[in-house]
Amino acid sequence: MLVRRPRTSSSLTEEDVRAAYAAHGAELYRFALRGLGDGGLAQDAVQETFLRAWRARERYDPAVAALRTWLFGIARNVVIDLHRVRQARPWLRDLADHEGLEGAAPATDGWDALLHTWLVEEALGRLGEAHRQALTETHLAGRPYGEVAAELGIPESTLRSRVFYGLKALRVAMEEMGVER
Repeated sequence: MLVRRPRTSSSLTEEDVRAAYAAHGAELYRFALRGLGDGGLAQDAVQETFLRAWRARERYDPAVAALRTWLFGIARNVVIDLHRVRQARPWLRDLADHEGLEGAAPATDGWDALLHTWLVEEALGRLGEAHRQALTETHLAGRPYGEVAAELGIPESTLRSRVFYGLKALRVAMEEMGVER
């Protein structure tokens, strides 16, 4: 049975959001620009990121994730949403000047992968040692179950159980951090 932690009563104030924009707005813009390849859409993505952050300010819990991590998680979802809109409505691309945008597909320079790595690392830190070790060795290191179980001195079935429940706990931790599938 999964137990969710109660939310804290503190939420972000308008001042907090303004300070977050001053501290992280430029980084979020560069992230969105790399993902979308369009400066105007990147500006829209940053604006939508802070709008969603403001609307969800009661759900922000500094004990679950750092503000920067939470904002980048929101920004990632916004960039994905905007990219999907562009795919679903190709006629919108005809309204823009494409001379400077030739071949401007979403960048594959690793920023999204880096953000994903940070988010997974943050979520793994919230797991118990046994589950974290089982997931790290089997999924991240790609080692066979039998080899890892022998090294840990436990039955393979126990390791498989730890991986199963570790993945469930990891999914819950990432949902609490605001990461969508």
